[in-house]
Amino acid sequence: MHWETSRHRIDLSVPRVMGIVNVTPDSFSDGRRFGSTRSALAQCEKLLADGAHMLDIGGESSRPGIAAVPLAEELGRVLPVLREAVKFAIPISVDTYKPEVMRQALDLGVDIINDISGLRQPEARDAVAAHPRCGICLMHMHREPQSMQLSPMQGDAVPQVVQFLERASHALRELGVAPDRIAWDPGIGFGKTVEQNFALLARQRELLVGGYALLVGWSRKSSLGAVTGLGVQERLAPSVAAALLAVERGAHVVRVHDVKETVAALKVRAAVIAAENNKRRDQDL
Repeated sequence: MHWETSRHRIDLSVPRVMGIVNVTPDSFSDGRRFGSTRSALAQCEKLLADGAHMLDIGGESSRPGIAAVPLAEELGRVLPVLREAVKFAIPISVDTYKPEVMRQALDLGVDIINDISGLRQPEARDAVAAHPRCGICLMHMHREPQSMQLSPMQGDAVPQVVQFLERASHALRELGVAPDRIAWDPGIGFGKTVEQNFALLARQRELLVGGYALLVGWSRKSSLGAVTGLGVQERLAPSVAAALLAVERGAHVVRVHDVKETVAALKVRAAVIAAENNKRRDQDL
């Protein structure tokens, strides 16, 4: 399998790590740390050195209860970073739900549009469909960031997430978007209970039904804190564990803050798989 994007055809035969760069003063996990262009680009370079296969750059926090950022402010935050980041030799994603941010980012050469709203905003679908090759990540979110945890989803989240993503994908394909440009994200923590989030992980293979690339983001999420009792900055171990469990259940891309540690854990997994394959090969001789 591969993921077609603006400038890169991403090989998904091995799991890929997407490093998170939040150019925001109010992110739930690293607010104020990378709020300037200079500090954000320094973080990009660090994550590249740590082994990130792609970077996801966002200028608006989506933590529960946060107010929306005006368009001009989001553009002012992300465009200077994106302008330099596209010079790196890896795919660059922009985390936004605003069509105008999408258009301007794509004009700069950005590879992937990562939309937490699953392209529900007016004109968002047209913005990505008009581009000949950009990658698209469709995420499921219940309600909006301002209200999603005040009234979370009810019932079995898994089929509801699958149905939403299937509809969103069908709408894109109707506009001529090739399926290999589309990835799914179940939206861990976005309007879901702790139990629903872990059901999505336990039954994650049900999200592979459409044949699309699967991107999952568990890094430092509150559900990990709920089951471990650890604060945001203490969730390295559970975040890496969740990333590995997601990969074991078919995730092609994991979106993480802690790139170095996640890459190292995936190398251990790869070594085990290689040893298993060697044993099978020896038995077949």
